[in-house]
Amino acid sequence: MKTAFAVDGFPTRGGADHQAKPVSVQFQVVEADRGDPLSKCVEEALRIYLGTTGRHEVTDLHRLVIQEVERPLFETVLRHVDGNLSNAARILGLTRNTLRKRLTDYGIDRGR
Repeated sequence: MKTAFAVDGFPTRGGADHQAKPVSVQFQVVEADRGDPLSKCVEEALRIYLGTTGRHEVTDLHRLVIQEVERPLFETVLRHVDGNLSNAARILGLTRNTLRKRLTDYGIDRGR
């Protein structure tokens, strides 16, 4: 798999008080082999993410991954169906109410 990542920040040890202060690490896939399944891309991104955390404790990783995947999933499906919530919910396998709530949680406008 050919995947390159642009890294916006690295974990750091912190300032004068010598307390560990993690800086958020943002990854962006720059190039990926289209033959690889999404699971391989996620696995590679997580391996790199965990490798950059150093000695910093990783917490709430599940929530982070779900948010990073769910938001673009919703946005892409909504664009595909021109903002039609019924069609988007059907494609996603969610009820309209659940989809509506998640869109509100993420602050996503359905684009109509």
